[in-house]
Amino acid sequence: MGAGNAFLYILTGLAAGLLSGLIGIGGGIIIIPILVIFFGLSQKMAQGTTLALMVPPIGILAAWTYYKEGFVNLPIAALICAGFVFGGLIGAKFAVNLSNQTLERIFGIALLIISLKMIFAK
Repeated sequence: MGAGNAFLYILTGLAAGLLSGLIGIGGGIIIIPILVIFFGLSQKMAQGTTLALMVPPIGILAAWTYYKEGFVNLPIAALICAGFVFGGLIGAKFAVNLSNQTLERIFGIALLIISLKMIFAK
């Protein structure tokens, strides 16, 4: 993993954290498609790595299961996790100043874009 990828992993965490803080989504909905589509990880590796970065407290047993099977990339998980922490803070600061209607629309658009990309992925 080069320095350029390390920066992109942190940026992925920032984006996912921002969306998590802003509209309550992030881990599986944002990070997994990014790892599969843009970084070329397998679906299993993306899921395992995402679980590992979100371990406390929600995914420890699931992440451990993926880890034992070789489907966790700990360096990627750590970098995205670092970005996710700060992105979540930034997203939450934006969200509290938006109307519920605006947040619902942003949430719906995010889900639509992600679902279309995953459905039509090659």
